[in-house]
Amino acid sequence: MSKPTPEPIDPSQLVDLALGVIEADRFPHLATIDGDQPRLRPVSPVKTDRFTVYVANLRQYHKTGELAANPKVELCYMDDGHNQVRLTGVAEVVTDRDVLQEIWDANPLLRQYLGSIDNPDFILYRIRPNRVRYMKEWALDYHDVPLEG
Repeated sequence: MSKPTPEPIDPSQLVDLALGVIEADRFPHLATIDGDQPRLRPVSPVKTDRFTVYVANLRQYHKTGELAANPKVELCYMDDGHNQVRLTGVAEVVTDRDVLQEIWDANPLLRQYLGSIDNPDFILYRIRPNRVRYMKEWALDYHDVPLEG
């Protein structure tokens, strides 16, 4: 069986294609490192600003320790057409009260579950990408997506 030839992608459309996949996938998968063992789990971002992704977490979750030891992560998004976006970056704890308040106010589930923005179990991570790659439906050919523009 011969390898299928993927349709060419217009580089000027990469940002929009990647953002479309991110918007379509409500539960991307987050990869972290636990010592020498990779860990993968679905997450539900509480905010996405282009390629910067915010993920709420509870202090007692295992990924809290993983991210404290090694904040390098990768998020993988996939849409119904099997197009993928892989966002590689670093997770940082958000301490800016205005950002926390904005996300708190916009997420009733957080408010219901945690009760207070000052709940000591609440951690908000901001994942800033250093690389974003897009792949069209199993083409096995990733395209680097410009982070600016």
